This record gives sequence, structure tokens and C-alpha cells, in this order.
Amino acid sequence: MATKIDKDACREAYNQVRDDNTEINWASFIYEGSMIVSGGQGTDYEEFKSQCKDDVRLYGFVRITTGDAMSKRAKFTLITWIGENVSGLQRAKISTDKTLVKDIVQNFAKEFMISDIRELDEDYIRTELKKAGGANYDAQAE
Repeated sequence: MATKIDKDACREAYNQVRDDNTEINWASFIYEGSMIVSGGQGTDYEEFKSQCKDDVRLYGFVRITTGDAMSKRAKFTLITWIGENVSGLQRAKISTDKTLVKDIVQNFAKEFMISDIRELDEDYIRTELKKAGGANYDAQAE
């Protein structure tokens, strides 16, 4: 059965993360059968991370604040999580299903595909976003 996406709910979650006037800094998109739905959103990255279990596949849209003393800016990332116990068929479908998510999540600096919980470390994600972000004035202080 072809995967579908709840466009309205997922777009609403995406827009809340993008909105500078909210505290929301992550949204997840999870599978309910053959439908991708909003899995929730929040302000604590660890709460997002807790959804990434060994038997789960999901997409996360995360806002990370980067910068230095002179300039703070929001960077966005799309994270595809594939737990280690996800079946081969479900693993294979995740790449094609991602196009449905990317129809909604269109603006992000870097994309990650992660299966190891250690790679979900917030500092690792922040460092990778800094590398993708161009000028890094923090380097002058090092």
C-alpha cells in the first residue's frame, strides 16, 4: 500500500518550528500504518530524541540556534531516524517516503540519516550545522 501523508497536520507542525514567535524547536513525523502523521512537537531536544527508538522510523524537523557572541541565528535540519530493529522493507521505503515529507519540509540547512542514537547528540548536530552554515566567527576565538 502506498504511503500517504497528513499534509495539514504536518505542515502546521513544520510552521510552528519555523515560527520565531514560538518556543517550539522540533517536530516529528511518524508512521501510523501507511500514513505519515505529526508525531508531536516540543521545546526540549531530549524529548525529540526519546522518540527515536530501535523499532521506530521517523522524520524530525529541528531548529538549532547557532552563532557566536556577535550573531545568533536559527538553523534547521531534517533528520531521518531508522531504528536498528526496523525491517528491511520499511528501511527501503523510507527513502521514497521522504519525498512526501520534503514536499512540506522544504527549508533546512542540512539533512541527516541516522540509525545510531549517539549520532543524535545535540552538540554533534549543532557542529555539523555550523560547518554547513558558512562563516563561523567562533573559529577566531579558538
